[in-house]
Amino acid sequence: MVIDAPRALAGTPRDDVPVPAGVLRVAAGRPLRPVWHNVLGGLTYEIPGHCYVKWAPAAVDLGPEADRLAWAAPFTRVPRLLDHGADDDGSWLVTAPLPGTSAVADRWRAEPERAVEAVGEGLRALHEALPVDRCPFSWDVATRRAGAHDPDPELWHDEHGGLTVTEALRVLDDPPEPDRLVVCHGDACAPNTLVGDDGRWAGHVDLGDLGVADRWADLAVATWSTVWNHGRGHERPLLDAYGVAPDPERTFFYRLLWDLT
Repeated sequence: MVIDAPRALAGTPRDDVPVPAGVLRVAAGRPLRPVWHNVLGGLTYEIPGHCYVKWAPAAVDLGPEADRLAWAAPFTRVPRLLDHGADDDGSWLVTAPLPGTSAVADRWRAEPERAVEAVGEGLRALHEALPVDRCPFSWDVATRRAGAHDPDPELWHDEHGGLTVTEALRVLDDPPEPDRLVVCHGDACAPNTLVGDDGRWAGHVDLGDLGVADRWADLAVATWSTVWNHGRGHERPLLDAYGVAPDPERTFFYRLLWDLT
């Protein structure tokens, strides 16, 4: 069940979505299995038994994600970067497969308690493993706030619908003190945690915004995504698996920041 999503959710590509030329060049005649289609037009394909190819349209540069994958790989379980490139239509990453399936795969939709626990445990492991003092990337409030220059309330989640643009921006101009600085995933929604056959987290994907920030920048969105992907009632279990008590103030702030940027 998928409910209360603030925007159209990602999912398996439709049959009528053309395969980008860059992906076809990487495949070199090998079969392609469509895996994912995100809300920005990005696509992911598997070349079975070999690799995954992530493609994004020209407006979204995957170069920064390549840099982040290369930096994070020595510390935690993320896809090993095999190649990346770009043409006039877009850019792509080629990565080695990781074990496990997405926390929103059919199996884990049928076992949401195990999936959510894996997401919480995995996020804590990521935060513990990545060294803040050695991270060259930032996901700080000031940088993200600068992206909220022309927010559209029509795209906001219902829980922010009572705010005017002026009120919402005023909230963003007064961020809470960081609880704990970590290297955040940057898109800690449930689909980006891989879960092994044993029900434990197996790795993370889609690290294009990885950077140093308050851990609640990740936690606020990770808990939110449990509602979109697994239904209500799973936010507190995720926090329990992570090992932290709820923080309504920081959760509200970072969800609003996510919504507006």
